[in-house]
Amino acid sequence: MTVQPVVVILGPTAVGKSELSLNLAEQFQTEIINADSMQLYQGMDIGTAKLPPIERRGIKHHLLDVYPVTQTVNVASYQEQARAVVSSLRAEQKVPIVVGGSGLYITALLENLKFPATDEFIRAALEQRLEIEGAEVLHAELRVLDHITAEKIPVSNGRRIVRALEVIEITKEPYSATLPNALPALTPDLRIGLTRSRADLDERVTFRVEQMWQQGFVSEVESLIRIGLKDGVTASRALGYAQIIDYLDGEISEDEAKSETIRLTKRFVRKQESWFRRDPAVIWVEADSPNLVETVLNMVNELR
Repeated sequence: MTVQPVVVILGPTAVGKSELSLNLAEQFQTEIINADSMQLYQGMDIGTAKLPPIERRGIKHHLLDVYPVTQTVNVASYQEQARAVVSSLRAEQKVPIVVGGSGLYITALLENLKFPATDEFIRAALEQRLEIEGAEVLHAELRVLDHITAEKIPVSNGRRIVRALEVIEITKEPYSATLPNALPALTPDLRIGLTRSRADLDERVTFRVEQMWQQGFVSEVESLIRIGLKDGVTASRALGYAQIIDYLDGEISEDEAKSETIRLTKRFVRKQESWFRRDPAVIWVEADSPNLVETVLNMVNELR
């Protein structure tokens, strides 16, 4: 039995990944696997640009609306669930199509990354220290225990600092030692990276955020707050959601929330591009290139 290749459509926010994934899924009569960490959350629709069911062309989408906003997304759980879907589709001789812009989630799916266990008591103690002592103190501690990891985690990212210290406490090893160099896990795979000019992407980001506001983004956040959004460690910090929460709390104006969402999304786009550019396996194509679908179809068929 032929092992069907995993086709991954990746790239920064607003580059045009969804359209290509839908076109490919139609051609291969297959299904799509989400690789956007925020689209895993139930009810986070407008702010994550989640395709509404009516626009999915009847194509089944996996790993959308998995978690309530009060739950913290776990990349290890995503890895397990996504691989299970890939195995199921391959068993049916279907080409799994993965689409998203969350680099770590895509890497976890494709590569042989192992994620250390968690300990709720150690985590709770570290989070309490973070609140009382601050991120700088914990980052300095991490620098002593594992300077390699400390160099990769900004002082401002308290959540990642806590996770690294938690793993060090559990494993009694540096955090960097628990994340070995990536080795192929799901083969064959085809990684298609979509790209656009910086000016084009910036314009698309601005247009997308403006559309989100028109579609009722603020109302969406208000409804999610009523079911516990502020208690969600990850969901409440998502781009746009965090800014609207600040607006609703009276810390900034609505115009400031929108402009800050645009600014931070553009910055996030740069980070996504930087992450994906480090992967030599990614084949980059212009998102608006003619015959894009046919080009990718030919690449896939060469692997089948």
